[in-house]
Amino acid sequence: MCGITGVVAFSETGCKTIAHLPLASDALQHRGPDASGTFVRENIALAHHRLSVIAPSTNANQPLTDPSGRYTIVYNGEILNYKSLQSKLAANGIPLTTDSDTEVILQLYIKEGPGCLKRLHGFFAFAIYDVLEHSLFVARDRFGEKPLLYYKDSDKFLFGSELKALMEFGVPRELDYTSLFQYLQLTYIPAPATILKGVKKLLPGHYLVVRNNKVHDSNWYKLPFDGEKAAANTLTYKQQQLQLKQLLQQAVTERLVADVPVGAFLSGGIDSSIVVALAAGQLPGLQTFSVGFPDQPFFDETNYARLVAKKYNTNHTEVKLTTQDLYGNLFGMLDGLSEPFADSSALAVYSLSKQAGKQVKVVLSGDGADELFAGYNKHRAELQALSKGTTATLTTSLDFLWENLPKSRNSFLANKVRQLHRFAAGAKLPAADRYWLWATWQQEQQALNWLKPENRTKAANRLYTARKSRLLECLTRNHYDLNNVLCADWQLVLANDMLPKTDLMGMANGLEIRSPFLDHRLVKFAFSLPVASKIDKSYQKKILQDSFRHMLPAELYKRPKKGFEIPLLSFLQTEGRGLINEYLSDELVERQQIFDVAQIRQLRQTFKSNAAGTLQTQVWMLLVFQYWWKNTFQAVG
Repeated sequence: MCGITGVVAFSETGCKTIAHLPLASDALQHRGPDASGTFVRENIALAHHRLSVIAPSTNANQPLTDPSGRYTIVYNGEILNYKSLQSKLAANGIPLTTDSDTEVILQLYIKEGPGCLKRLHGFFAFAIYDVLEHSLFVARDRFGEKPLLYYKDSDKFLFGSELKALMEFGVPRELDYTSLFQYLQLTYIPAPATILKGVKKLLPGHYLVVRNNKVHDSNWYKLPFDGEKAAANTLTYKQQQLQLKQLLQQAVTERLVADVPVGAFLSGGIDSSIVVALAAGQLPGLQTFSVGFPDQPFFDETNYARLVAKKYNTNHTEVKLTTQDLYGNLFGMLDGLSEPFADSSALAVYSLSKQAGKQVKVVLSGDGADELFAGYNKHRAELQALSKGTTATLTTSLDFLWENLPKSRNSFLANKVRQLHRFAAGAKLPAADRYWLWATWQQEQQALNWLKPENRTKAANRLYTARKSRLLECLTRNHYDLNNVLCADWQLVLANDMLPKTDLMGMANGLEIRSPFLDHRLVKFAFSLPVASKIDKSYQKKILQDSFRHMLPAELYKRPKKGFEIPLLSFLQTEGRGLINEYLSDELVERQQIFDVAQIRQLRQTFKSNAAGTLQTQVWMLLVFQYWWKNTFQAVG
């Protein structure tokens, strides 16, 4: 796990950009505190910061050049089957000078070109420069576990693990209002867009070739989703369970490969508990970590994590947070973001990673299971909406009641009313519109109203429509069932929210986070399963629960599904109150010329009243953006 960045210059002006390489590299130091290096030749410059996890010896430091001197690589990630690939290379007479997965990638690329990508198990973003062809090859893993951003103009091509590295190279700091519009709905910005015009994220499963001043983008991996085939799956349910257990055990085993201590996050939910159960069988005394809020019982699940830790005799650490603790970690978390990102659970992940990073360099997580096996509440809602049964009809007919009852995410009853209100609104809509409503935190018109009138057309335009259509492509196929929703979640929610959150918060604390549920063989199998194997009237993640029920405490199966959240309302009404006064002040909003002053003032006043309701996420989105904006634009004058 590392940070990488670099530049290919196309002109004399572009070559001057190379002088900024040290600053761009320093911006990524937190991603790799163990070693650093650069490679500079005429019009090419590469930089690397290393977090040593596999083959920590210095001869595996990067940039790494092959013995011929022709190819040089900078790489971020882990290739989990590198030992097997290493043996095959040796059998083909290809000598290796290190015991690292970095050299394995380099030699495979020399031998097979882009075709080598399909042989790599794991997660990665890397760049290889060919000094003879004057070309750069840049690739990203199948699902986007590791980030890669880039920028091109007539003088140069830039790339980096985070936006802050590209900004050190001097990319134009021009706000992309369409991206801002999406952010104000989703709390994040979906790839390939970023918050800055001209800067792009390389899509998962894609690679670039930079040659002759041009950039060619190719798709090397596509999500193996075919709804009709999944619906016609002929395996018995027992056969499906057996295959799932084998694949997940294999995925856990591979993700324990490391030359440093490995631990696991343990939330107390089914997903991370299964991972811990499988890992603990191979690593006695496994170190596990959970986070909880002892002063906020509604958000605290450490008692469930404790049951699993006790059952598997793990070396368990509980990170107990108060709102004061959240404030103490707030600015470290915000500084770990490259662009606005307002999934508030990032603050908990940052706090948890901070503690875990003091004891281990690698942790396993349960990320991806909800998107594979229908674990979110919206998946149950979609099933009910499609069934058009009595429950769905009654809930929809009572929309006037849900509209007028108190709603929030801070107590069981008020949260249930909120969910029923959202269900009633979504059940009336076509599938794609319903998905967008349930995936967003506020509707399009609400988000637009926050912007100054002259900025609204910059945000809601044909570009926005095209971006949104691409994100909803899975929902517009001829065959439609809940698997289409899972496909959309995999490409939208997982790739742009969950994975950036764990990467950024982990790397901000020198911690690598690996999820067995992101093994590409397991993903292929999961998308081959019919909906009935994943969810029914009684169970979400049905096959996952049934397959591992015998391994987990019974109490885990008696609890309601709950998302990983923090007590955000309480935080913003106490320690965070001063942030609202500072970052949402009329003076700052007026100076920015981005938002409508009257709209933001009204939001601020409503939130401070007793009618805060569900507004904490909207306030949080604005606070995160404002902090990023001040650091990005005011810091440069």
